[in-house]
Amino acid sequence: MTEALTIAFVPGVSPAKWARVWRERFPGTELRLRPIGADEVDDALAGEADMVFAREPVSDRHNAIPLWTETAVVAMPKDSPLSDLAEVDLTTTDVHVVDAGPVPADVDATLDLVEANVGVAILPQSLFRAASRKDLVARTLAGAPGTRILLAWRTEDASETTEEFIGVVRGRTANSSRGGQDQPGGTDRADDGGSRPSRGASGRGSGGGSGGGKATAANSRTTAKRGATKGTSGKTGGGKAGRGKVQRGMKGKPKRGSKGNR
Repeated sequence: MTEALTIAFVPGVSPAKWARVWRERFPGTELRLRPIGADEVDDALAGEADMVFAREPVSDRHNAIPLWTETAVVAMPKDSPLSDLAEVDLTTTDVHVVDAGPVPADVDATLDLVEANVGVAILPQSLFRAASRKDLVARTLAGAPGTRILLAWRTEDASETTEEFIGVVRGRTANSSRGGQDQPGGTDRADDGGSRPSRGASGRGSGGGSGGGKATAANSRTTAKRGATKGTSGKTGGGKAGRGKVQRGMKGKPKRGSKGNR
């Protein structure tokens, strides 16, 4: 890999830890990071970005894998009576909500209203922390599903380089990267633990273990020994076939470089 990889990310998502791993593991492939607005995911993917860290929902035109779910919090002034609570149930609380979330269209403007004691606001915890409002505090919103962070990309932008980045984000080790001895897993199952042995490779076909013994019982002792030898050989061959790794990369993956190298 020699082409560059451009990764965009929405506010509240920091790709720093994956960038460090990437630069240590693939020093020959430049990684470019691009902050974008929450509503600029489609434009980024249509432009220079190969992949984007985004919040759900994203267009169903894009490929995406779920990564984690952010906690929803209620932002309020430090002196608010609600600040004494570990979590806030707004359905049982008589308080004005200036923005019910899950993600405010304008986080700074919304928090300005909260600081002015107009009311409270709901937003992802990561966005509240990124705002660094020293006069405000946040408490967990009771019963909220939270917001999901995804890694999204277009099918036409898929490449070995994007597969490697998916592996880095998922925590794949250096020994199991494309540069090592294993192939990256597919991008449609986040909890796939690896390939499974083939059921047909158990060595129980013709000439396999028990079948071979029955077939040779009526023959001479010499023939029985040969049948047993064949059965053992069948098990060994089947075991190797069953342990073969399954290639689960994307279909139709273009062989051109990433956007950063066009």
